[in-house]
Amino acid sequence: MTLAQRALERLEAWPDLTAVQASCGTGRALRSRRCEIVHFHSDHEVDLHLTSGAIRRFAEDLERSTAIRVVPGSRWVTVHLDCETDVDLLASLVSVALQAHEKPSPPGALPPAGCNFHRVTVLPRQHERG
Repeated sequence: MTLAQRALERLEAWPDLTAVQASCGTGRALRSRRCEIVHFHSDHEVDLHLTSGAIRRFAEDLERSTAIRVVPGSRWVTVHLDCETDVDLLASLVSVALQAHEKPSPPGALPPAGCNFHRVTVLPRQHERG
C-alpha cells in the first residue's frame, strides 16, 4: 500500500470528511461540508486546501518543510509523501484546514482557485538522489 493510499484510508475515517472524485479530474479527494480539503493525485503527491489566513499563520513552518511546496497566491499547498512522518504531517494539516474552513469566508472573498496539480514539480529530496 502506498503512503497516499494509507493517508487516504486514515483520513476517510474522519467523520467530517467524505471521499469524492477530485474536482480537478485527477485522483480522489476528501471534502468537508463546505469544500474540498485534500486531493490525492499520485502515490506521493497530495494537494491540501488551506485558507489564506492559515497559510500566513504557518508560512515559516510551511516554507521550512522539505515535504511541502507553497505556490505563491494559491490557497493550496502540495505535500510530498515520502515517509510515515509526512503522512502524520498531512493529517495535522488536514485538521488545520478543517478548522480554518469552518469559519465563514470574509465578505468579498474570492472563491478558491483550483489545486496545484500541474503547477508544482516536486523534486526528490537530497537523500533520494543517486
